[in-house]
Amino acid sequence: MRKYSIFIFFVTLALFACAQNKKEKVPGDMEIPNNTHVEKATFGGGCFWCTEAQFQYLDGVLKVESGYAGGTVANPTYEQVCEGNTGHAEVIQVTYDPAKISYDELLQAFWESHDPTQLNRQGNDVGTQYRSVIFYHTPEQKEKAEFYKKKLQDAGAYDKPIVTEIAPLTTFYKAEDYHQDYYNQNGRQPYCTFVIKPKLEKFKKVFKDHLKKQ
Repeated sequence: MRKYSIFIFFVTLALFACAQNKKEKVPGDMEIPNNTHVEKATFGGGCFWCTEAQFQYLDGVLKVESGYAGGTVANPTYEQVCEGNTGHAEVIQVTYDPAKISYDELLQAFWESHDPTQLNRQGNDVGTQYRSVIFYHTPEQKEKAEFYKKKLQDAGAYDKPIVTEIAPLTTFYKAEDYHQDYYNQNGRQPYCTFVIKPKLEKFKKVFKDHLKKQ
């Protein structure tokens, strides 16, 4: 679960009391024209609040939904998934325009968005629900995911082995409404301030040429 020190808690209260500037908004979902060909990709990279906000910035990404996949329980709740007994991972399902952004580029963003060498955790978020996983929709997505995982591993891109799971998507369950567009709705919360925001800033620097114009 998400844990914060007492120090961070009180620092956050002080920042909140003093801050008068308007928080930057992450780009939200876009209207999808009827004639637009779209495809979907599903990734798990730890807490879906983090990965959702990062992928929302990418040009060509039309919609990002937080949810659950890879488990054995139908229609799981957040509380059930957090217990770690349903087999689900917290994931995002990305609807994108392949004419503007490719699956290859989404894979690049996926591996940049988290640490794929951490087994069943991301930072203080611990459990199989936070595992690094790519749920592929098509054989082509599977092939590309496996190719780039091996390429990164062989190149020694990380000091430790990549533990990212690559599995077929069976069912995606959309998470509860209060998880959707989380950073925009809860940007003043400690987790957003001290965990999500630093990841966003790093992500935006890496993908500065692929961000939506605001």
